[in-house]
Amino acid sequence: MTILESLDNIETIKIIKKISKEEFINFEELINNLKNNYVVIPKNVNHKFKKIKAIGKGLSTKINANLGTSKDRVDLKFELKKLKIAVKYGADSVMDLSTAGDIDLIRRKIIEHSPVMVGTVPIYQIAIESVKKFGAIKFIDKSLILEILEKQAADGVDFFTIHCGITLKALDILKKDKRLLNIVSRGGSFIAEWMIYNNKENPFYEYFDDVLKIAKKYDVTLSLGDGLRPGCIFDSTDKSQIAELITLGELTEKCKKEKVQVMIEGPGHMPMNEIEANVLLQKKLCANVPFYVLGPLVIDTAAGYDHIVSAIGGAIAAAAGADFLCYVTPAEHLKLPDINDVKEGVIAAKIAAEAADIVKNNKKIINKNYALDKARRMLDWNTQKKYIIDPYKFSKFRKKYNLSDNETCSMCADLCAIKKLNQFLNEEK
Repeated sequence: MTILESLDNIETIKIIKKISKEEFINFEELINNLKNNYVVIPKNVNHKFKKIKAIGKGLSTKINANLGTSKDRVDLKFELKKLKIAVKYGADSVMDLSTAGDIDLIRRKIIEHSPVMVGTVPIYQIAIESVKKFGAIKFIDKSLILEILEKQAADGVDFFTIHCGITLKALDILKKDKRLLNIVSRGGSFIAEWMIYNNKENPFYEYFDDVLKIAKKYDVTLSLGDGLRPGCIFDSTDKSQIAELITLGELTEKCKKEKVQVMIEGPGHMPMNEIEANVLLQKKLCANVPFYVLGPLVIDTAAGYDHIVSAIGGAIAAAAGADFLCYVTPAEHLKLPDINDVKEGVIAAKIAAEAADIVKNNKKIINKNYALDKARRMLDWNTQKKYIIDPYKFSKFRKKYNLSDNETCSMCADLCAIKKLNQFLNEEK
């Protein structure tokens, strides 16, 4: 039974009440937003984890961190370290994007060790299995698709990215409306290759009812993927992207009818002045279900610093109404992220999310910032640390550079503006 089918269930009510308290949102309002599909709580019936979170209207902006192996590095211990560091620095979810090694084992171990929700992109494993069994991606068939979906759902995956919006019509538009970078989504390229070779409709679109049955059975939230997302700022908000979004809006209605939780994935690269319009368009076309964005990356020239580029775009998107940010690391476009890349990516996304939540007038984040500022006024460093996004760096800097005077920092020392005015006001009294 899905969460949407069990809103009067005692265990479901406990979860919703806990989220309501954590998020400073009225319980009845949260229930109403769930009923209207404005909010999702990704939680597979087979996944027991501690940090259950909700995504969507009236809630703090959530962030995701991607993990996973590649052909160049297969190391389960390394992936579990990345999981640990992502959660330590504030990731609300992780996605296993593994494409090499024992993919089933890696996924199961990540789910087993994760205290947060876990997502996957099933087409990755489907494509790899198709190459192993049949020699090429172009030979993927319906039975293999449903077999992998069922297996991953049974393992406890909380949300799937499903590339179901790349239709034959959308591909035709892509061919006619030339892009600088055609398809940059790995999953999108796999699907497009299959469609072009077989001259058939996207199997995820054609068999969407079967996908829904599996999602409903295990209460897997469907994240309808943006396989035609722009891969550079010159391809943003084009006909192909919008054609896919219209299809995702239609499939959203199917999800709602079957009481399957759903969210929509959004664009990758996009100039800042187009971001707000894209968020508003997604909300309009997709019935205001939660919006999950990768970036957006607002320039294409910052390889090595794309976590900063992404944070700029993510802050604008979330302030405009996006609900869920996928982190981008400094390694984006260059290599498989290492431990430090994961840390930097999570922190950058967290900063973007919190900046947007101030604009959204989110009580949870506003109260957090207010408490920090009160502590800063009193030069109360221990209390400040409780509210800092990266308390570990905070402690490291304080310890290294402020040995002579614990009351102020080494930037101003005795000339600290806050300290001097506090002294002056006390003398006035």
